[in-house]
Parts: sequence; C-alpha cells; structure tokens
Amino acid sequence: MSGIYVSHRRNANERIEQWLSGETTEAVLEPQLAIVDPHHHLWDIRTFDTEPYASFEQKVYLCEEIVNEIRESGHNVVQTVFAQCGAFYRADGPQAMKCVGETEFVHGIVAMSNSGIYGDVRLCAGIFSSADLRAGAAVENVLQAHMAASPNFRGVRTAFPNDLNAAFMEGYAMLAKHQLSFDNFSPDFERLPNLARLADANPDVPVIVNHLGGTVDPQAPPEVVARWRAAIDAIARCPNAVMKCGGGQMRVGGWEPPFHMHRREQPIGSEELCELMFPYYQYSIEAFGPDRCMFESNFPVDKECISYRTLWNAFKRIAARLGLSEAEKASIFSGTAARVYRLPQVA
Repeated sequence: MSGIYVSHRRNANERIEQWLSGETTEAVLEPQLAIVDPHHHLWDIRTFDTEPYASFEQKVYLCEEIVNEIRESGHNVVQTVFAQCGAFYRADGPQAMKCVGETEFVHGIVAMSNSGIYGDVRLCAGIFSSADLRAGAAVENVLQAHMAASPNFRGVRTAFPNDLNAAFMEGYAMLAKHQLSFDNFSPDFERLPNLARLADANPDVPVIVNHLGGTVDPQAPPEVVARWRAAIDAIARCPNAVMKCGGGQMRVGGWEPPFHMHRREQPIGSEELCELMFPYYQYSIEAFGPDRCMFESNFPVDKECISYRTLWNAFKRIAARLGLSEAEKASIFSGTAARVYRLPQVA
C-alpha cells in the first residue's frame, strides 16, 4: 500500500470528524448497559460517484473506524450486526452472485474481530446482505453462497414489488426454507401496509422494519404524522415484524433533518435530540412493544448528525422517559436483536 494511499485514507473522513469535534462532550449514561448495535455499515466509497454514496461524508468505515467509534463512545457495545450497503461486491462472475462478495468481505472483519486484537466487542456477529428475490427459486443458489461465505449470514435486505408477484414470492419462500430474515427500508412509509401483506403471507420469515419505517421529519405537518402512524399500526399488527428504532438522523436524497451537519454548526446533544424526536420513538415502541423493537445506530450514515456516544445517550434518555423496566431495556438494547438475528450468546 503506497504512502499516498495511506494519507488519502487518513484524510478521507476529515470533514465529518472535524465537525463532530465541535460537540459538547457528554458523560456516558448507564455505561454498563449491554448493547447490541443491530444496524451499521462498513465500506470504502472514496471512488464512488453515484448516489447515495457520492454524498456520504464518511468515505472510509472499516474495522478500525468502527472499533474506535465504539471504544471512544464509552458505551458497552458487546456485538454488532452488519447491514447491507453494496460493499465490496465481486467484480467478476455471474451478476446474481456478485452480491456474495459483500458477505465474503464482512466475514473477514468477523475474523479480525474474533481475534481479540480489536477488543472485546464482536463485530458483525450477524450479517444481512442482498439477493434478488425476483429470481424465484433460483435465488436459493445465491442464498446458499452467502451462507457458505459466512456462518454469521442471517438474511437479506432488498426492495419488494407492490404486486407481490409469484416470482418474487417464490424467491421470498426461500428465506423461510433457510430460516433467514427480511430487512426492508423505504423512505416512503406508506409502503408499510404492503410490507404487512408480505409479512402475513409468510409468517415464518422475520420482517425487520428499518429506520422507524421511513423518512421521519420532526417538522412534518400533523397530517403527515397521522399517515405515518397509520402505516406503523399496519405493520405492527404482524407478530413476525420487528422495528429498528433509529435512522431518524438520516439524510434521504435531497432532504436533510434540521440537525444535519450541513444545517448546523455544532452537533446536537442527546437531550435536545430526545425532545425533538421522542414522539416518533414513543409511537413506534408503544405500537410494537419493547420486545419487538431494537435501537440501531445506522452508522456511519447517522454520523452526519450526531456522534456515536451522544446517539446512544439519546436512546437511553428515550427509554428512561418511556419508563421502561430493566427487562424492557434489556430487550430493546440487546435482547430483541440477539433473538431476531440469532446471535451467539455473549460470555
């Protein structure tokens, strides 16, 4: 690796790190509370010129970056789950199989983490990647290749057709056959009733709703919030559906939350974020129940708005404001994620 490349990596994240350095450092709340972070990415997107990657401020986020993030946060993160993001797809071979490169890459991070060199946290104890379920039963070969690439592979995240056509449903049935889960995110929360139809059609597949179900704007008018609530109610009725409570700090296309680094000189604090976003978190958690919810970092995407330490402080403030019991906190901070993604028990 050339010296020029090393310098490039070191400077690639300079802008976002400089902005975050201006935050008011907070004391860590409940530092002993065990956390499973069920949704983070890993990537090197310095050469990407397509969206959304070209606009992401964090250009390099690999083993060293996330380990430092967790260590410096002071929170007790014991395990993480890698979330599909199109990282390190194979350059060659059949198109349908290129996505397996992502799981192959992440399993290398698993091996690095399991060595203990990077500390006690076990990165990527669960992995979900991608596969084109529209291929019908033929997608089974892709799923099997993912499973062969890593024993930590747990499922896929992909879009679904509104008509839930026969070919897609045949591919979706392969998830049940292999005990795999289905993660989904669309900025359009009004797709959630259709996701509920999909969940009802195959109750053996865990459906994991990402990022509070869609774009959540703290400045949204009441009629938009009412439609979001109705959509949440539709998917919450499905017993095999769970909610990832996070991602509200995420830029979506040209829309940015009011506390994004492009719109604010100093990063937001946990008390202010809790106050601003609490209605969304409260409604989701009460609709699903803490045993079907999990807080997620969505890093490094949400890093454009808040530091890792401050984000988990905000989640702990939300839990306290809701009056969650110790058992409920154990579920929402670690237990739900460990159960749904079938993570190994932490010693």
